[in-house]
Amino acid sequence: MATDVHRAVSPDRAGQEEPAAVRVQGLSRTFDGRRVVDGLELTVRSGEFVALLGRSGCGKSTLLKILTGLDREIEGAVLVPRRKATAFQAPRLMPWKKVWRNVLLGLPGKPERAVAERALAEVGLDHRVDAWPKTLSGGEAQRASLARALVREPDLLLLDEPFGALDALTRIKAQRLVGELWQQRGCAVLLVTHDVEEAVLLADRVLVMDDGVIAHETEIDLPRPRDIADPGFAELRTHLLDHLGVEAPTPAPAPAHAHASASASA
Repeated sequence: MATDVHRAVSPDRAGQEEPAAVRVQGLSRTFDGRRVVDGLELTVRSGEFVALLGRSGCGKSTLLKILTGLDREIEGAVLVPRRKATAFQAPRLMPWKKVWRNVLLGLPGKPERAVAERALAEVGLDHRVDAWPKTLSGGEAQRASLARALVREPDLLLLDEPFGALDALTRIKAQRLVGELWQQRGCAVLLVTHDVEEAVLLADRVLVMDDGVIAHETEIDLPRPRDIADPGFAELRTHLLDHLGVEAPTPAPAPAHAHASASASA
């Protein structure tokens, strides 16, 4: 099958039915005779936030590498925007360059420092412009990585478990930041994550990948901002865990004395 990777033609101009930031058709990738991605079909609409879940080894990371252009040994057709950017779990900052220079790393031409300053201000790091990467906290380093992605003005932002190494509190802040930036920017986002709660919290649509294909998808129609205490949130989380083959934890029963107190007060 002919391979068509990163063609510089937007899918809507190519005569498709609806605008799309990503359109994948019949995608397959084989390693040592084993098909890790097997005839996969995927569409991400312009401006849509999509989360991709799946067990380890299901092909998520391979798919993301293909979309970024890091893996071209494929069969099938892949159309993505020319302007795309990726933020990985590891910030991958160059320790010998100050934060603002890291943000501009890889940009064509000779962009001015002010370009980096604007992106860093957008992620709340305007006070760390001249810092060295080794002096940043984990959350700050991840925000610097995000600024490096945003400075490219992407039509498609690819996130590869960018919050996985963060502590719980920093992770919540980073999730909130990404949600706000997405709403401000309006770009399409594809988030690869192992965290079902994170997927429901951020995405318009959640996909479950299994055996190299998209095996299930769920629309998330909860109002924003979302509340994990919302019964609808819990229902969606349980639904997705079931498709991942994971039994959702059941709430611990209230102590007997609590029942007695409740009965007495009633």
